[in-house]
Amino acid sequence: MTAAENVCYTLINVPMDSEPPSEISLKNDLEKGDVKLKTEALKKVIIMILNGEKLPGLLMTIIRFVLPLQDHTIKKLLLVFWEIVPKTTPDGRLLQEMILVCDAYRKDLQHPNEFIRGSTLRFLCKLKEAELLEPLMPAIRACLEHRHSYVRRNAVLAIYTIYRNFEHLIPDAPELIHDFLVNEKDASCKRNAFMMLIHADQDRALDYLSTCIDQVQTFGDILQLVIVELIYKVCHANPSERARFIRCIYNLLQSSSPAVKYEAAGTLVTLSSAPTAIKAAAQCYIDLIIKESDNNVKLIVLDRLIELKEHPSHERVLQDLVMDILRVLSTPDLEVRKKTLQLALDLVSSRNVEELVIVLKKEVIKTNNVTEHEDTDKYRQLLVRTLHSCSVRFPDMAANVIPVLMEFLSDNNEAAAADVLEFVREAIQRFDNLRPLIVEKMLEVFHAIKSVKIYRGALWILGEYCSTKEDIQSVMTEVRRSLGEIPIVESEIKKETGELKPEEEVSVGPAQKLVTEMGTYATQSALSSSRPAKKEEDRPPLRGFLLDGDFFVAASLATTLTKIALRYVSLVQEKKKQNSFIAEAMLLMATILHLGKSSLPKKPITDDDVDRISLCLKVLSECSPLMNDIFNKECRQSLSHMLSAKLEEEKLSQKKESEKRNVTVQPDDPISFMQLTAKNEMSSKEDQFQLSLLAAMGNTQRKEAADPLASKLNKVTQLTGFSDPVYAEAYVHVNQYDIVLDVLVVNQTSDTLQNCTLELATLGDLKLVEKPSPLTLAPHDFANIKANVKVASTENGIIFGNIVYDVSGAASDRNCVVLSDIHIDIMDYIQPASCTDAEFRQMWAEFEWENKVTVNTNIVDLNEYLQHILKSTNMKCLTPEKALSGYCGFMAANLYARSIFGEDALANVSIEKPIHLGPEAPVTGHIRIRAKSQGMALSLGDKINLSQKKTSL
Repeated sequence: MTAAENVCYTLINVPMDSEPPSEISLKNDLEKGDVKLKTEALKKVIIMILNGEKLPGLLMTIIRFVLPLQDHTIKKLLLVFWEIVPKTTPDGRLLQEMILVCDAYRKDLQHPNEFIRGSTLRFLCKLKEAELLEPLMPAIRACLEHRHSYVRRNAVLAIYTIYRNFEHLIPDAPELIHDFLVNEKDASCKRNAFMMLIHADQDRALDYLSTCIDQVQTFGDILQLVIVELIYKVCHANPSERARFIRCIYNLLQSSSPAVKYEAAGTLVTLSSAPTAIKAAAQCYIDLIIKESDNNVKLIVLDRLIELKEHPSHERVLQDLVMDILRVLSTPDLEVRKKTLQLALDLVSSRNVEELVIVLKKEVIKTNNVTEHEDTDKYRQLLVRTLHSCSVRFPDMAANVIPVLMEFLSDNNEAAAADVLEFVREAIQRFDNLRPLIVEKMLEVFHAIKSVKIYRGALWILGEYCSTKEDIQSVMTEVRRSLGEIPIVESEIKKETGELKPEEEVSVGPAQKLVTEMGTYATQSALSSSRPAKKEEDRPPLRGFLLDGDFFVAASLATTLTKIALRYVSLVQEKKKQNSFIAEAMLLMATILHLGKSSLPKKPITDDDVDRISLCLKVLSECSPLMNDIFNKECRQSLSHMLSAKLEEEKLSQKKESEKRNVTVQPDDPISFMQLTAKNEMSSKEDQFQLSLLAAMGNTQRKEAADPLASKLNKVTQLTGFSDPVYAEAYVHVNQYDIVLDVLVVNQTSDTLQNCTLELATLGDLKLVEKPSPLTLAPHDFANIKANVKVASTENGIIFGNIVYDVSGAASDRNCVVLSDIHIDIMDYIQPASCTDAEFRQMWAEFEWENKVTVNTNIVDLNEYLQHILKSTNMKCLTPEKALSGYCGFMAANLYARSIFGEDALANVSIEKPIHLGPEAPVTGHIRIRAKSQGMALSLGDKINLSQKKTSL
């Protein structure tokens, strides 16, 4: 038997601080000690053997003094001891003492206590010596008829492993287990027996399943899972069997166990692509998402639904289930809701869009009064965006959606209100028939808008799209109402000195009136502290913005007033009315300019805003046709161009998506005939069970790069030199939250190295899970040591350490070999992602860590440099291709990525080509990186610095 096969199933943690006991003291304890002392001594013996000690003299002592004891703890320890102790002589023959041990096993297999019987049977699964097992076969067979299920269950496992390793010892095992299975009642025993038949004799397993196929729903979930696996394997190996077993899979979709339902749905999809099968599987997935409370489960099953949607023929079936999918929105988790809405949006069609919009409207209204959950605002934003997309794709729906969404313009959450505003702006431009409705609703909610940014947007929309005389008058009235009494400076000074009574103060503004007890409060010290707060509250919104020093809204207002005044002039023929309207608009602008120059606002007006308002005053005073065209036509055309470009971009991305999903068949593709295909060539269908097992073990086979040399060898790091007494190299396997270091250690000396220990330490957000055990290395021998490191966040980490060892017979201290550092690359954790411009700007403003990297490269082309950065940092370029096309010697682009830990990384590339230095001059500029954590910003900066220096052309 090779060394690789000589495996140990039992691992025991060893405290390293204690001194190893001598063989004589252990022998003494095992012979003369009481049960407690013998237990401790046996534990020490096991630990020493695991550490490489041989201890041949203790074998007979244990057989004589410990084996006859009936203590349960000792029985368990003995099973571990017999598993690890060498059972053969160096020439491969079984030790004579093992005959005595074998007899003890046989007695344990006939022991009246079911625990001892069962644990002995479990131990026999680990034995690899046929001579030891042969005398025990009758006793093992007898255990199949034991009254206790624990014994029977382990007997089946023991028979299975013996049949697999030494078929000659029990050649009739499949027949024996089949007969046992027919008469067995216990679920766990049936499961083990059925599992054995699947692997040992599939035909018998199928025969058994055929006899009880109608009772499958009554079986326990563990047996049902094994049945699903069998059907999957049989149907893929022999497709003609599908019709026989697919009904059974359909029945298992109704199982009470979520695990069985999930596996059955996954199997059904791989076995049949009929619409009924896909619908049944999708329905099963949706039920699982709704009924399971764990959010991780919900997300995993949602991913399976999204995978189903990717298949062109399945998409139509899923479209009919959109309303069922929307039931998932009852989950409070934002990530689940986000995925659900995205899936529903992908599946929406003209047949179901109306129902979808009704549900989403209800959801939006529900979020209006709920404030206790922190994600409510974000959820509302998601709903608004989904409704926006629906309305753009299906214009008939816009009239239903707009009145509901307009209510949210006065929302406290600026992000949701901004999304609504963006939607309204697009709708009013695209759908001419909805303009009167939108303008009417906008005038209704205008006075209630609380955010200055939303106020500016609303002003622009009203100024741009009010086309009737009545609407223009209404806008002017709303502006006057929102500005309060004018001139502003005089009225504010009067208020400060107490000359203006509160009821006079609001006579022009909002309809509500304030009456104080005394009529004035300037002289009353008792009320002076509470009054200013009330005055702030009742101040009209626009007046409040201006007194806070936000004069950008004033510049926006000036433009709006100019637009509506110019339009009013073209609509109304009476000169008196024209002049009156223009004069009122100019008065409002002049009073705002006066306020800006006074000391009343918190911040004075900026020069830009002064210029803008002054320009608007000049335009109104002259009313030239050119200015009329610029203000009333060019603005709208700019918006129209932007929206059409955006729509084109969306269509392009959708086209790319659909092209990706279309399965293209080349004319020279080989035709595969099912009847002529060898069993091992069924590569078109992957084994789902094998894949899920690999995923659970963290061995997901990632698609390597196209380069044939991209193998494990590329990831090997040399840790010591070739001339060091101990040579070491490590293969770094990164698997999401874990890093496994597989270290090869070679003894290059002619001495035996004892207690050879790999000592590691980490820098960064890495944590060593366990300390590797010490080894004993023979001369020129080698061994593999595995060390696990946990990762907590995305940043560059360093693992460093040394190897320490003792040389046998040497009197000196421990020897030490220092290892090279292992650098953990941040790229293993970063994945490209996308977000909207608004989200990007918001994160850019929120993130406190910024790292500015100076471009230092030998690439001479701007676009080439950008592509190189994208490739080396795993980030995605958010700036559309159209914006980057063309050549002007300058380029700016936004990049975004997310880590597997959910951290965001933003970057802004600002580069230029210094033409004055000649055509071969390299690109210059800066890259600014922003992230929430310092580690991520610095690590990404280091990565960019490193990759631009490596570039060679």
